[in-house]
Amino acid sequence: MKILRSLLLAPIFALAFSTVAQAVVRTQVVQYKQGNTVLEGYLAYDDEIQGRRPGVMVVHEWTGINPYIQQRAQQLAKLGYVAFAADIYGKGIRPKNPQEAAAQAKIYRSNRQLMRDRALAGLQVLQKNSLTDVQRIAAIGYCFGGSTVLELARSGANVAGVVSFHGSLDTPNPSDAKNIKGKVLVLHGAEDPLVPPEQVLGFAEEMGTAGVDWQLIAYGGAVHSFTNPEAGNDKSQGTAYNQLADRRSWQDMRQFFAEIFGVR
Repeated sequence: MKILRSLLLAPIFALAFSTVAQAVVRTQVVQYKQGNTVLEGYLAYDDEIQGRRPGVMVVHEWTGINPYIQQRAQQLAKLGYVAFAADIYGKGIRPKNPQEAAAQAKIYRSNRQLMRDRALAGLQVLQKNSLTDVQRIAAIGYCFGGSTVLELARSGANVAGVVSFHGSLDTPNPSDAKNIKGKVLVLHGAEDPLVPPEQVLGFAEEMGTAGVDWQLIAYGGAVHSFTNPEAGNDKSQGTAYNQLADRRSWQDMRQFFAEIFGVR
């Protein structure tokens, strides 16, 4: 009888557990503005955590906010952060192919002030969120987003640190590195043809000249987009997923957060 009762109750317990597990991470689309431009970001947080917690802004690849970036925000929420995926391009602008993505990214790479302004608008959304500990905020970005968070730091934004995953490191304003207030972590594919050694050396000189607390970790065998499974596995194309580098870079980010936030 006890066995039968257990079997009958098992589906109920499983359903209850599933419901609780799915209810932990809350997500919502957040509409906001930079100037007259309407932007549409994505917020994720764990509703079982009480009170304020560190905030992490996430900046998308050149394809804009998509399921991949939303997943990263959810991962951060599961780690106990309030995560906000900022929209650099604008509401409804979601490139459908590499040509459209390149055209959109070019707008901001050629206008770094606009890139910074869009990033700052997203940061302000995170800062104003009632769950965010405004003294403990970081920004991370992937590819195009990595470049963006570095520009955000160069603008003098009040962030404890920024993390670039396989982002470009060049800037037309290297002297602006003197404005950086937080720490910088660059997670780089050692064989990335889109971020060649001379660009890495230039970045190192920029950070050193400005006296920034910075780190660069290069992953052997990794090329551009090494964290995104949708990048495929053909390294000869210059972009490819690397599972080992993906896992290691995420752990390196977590260690960085432990240092700047004082949490694990």
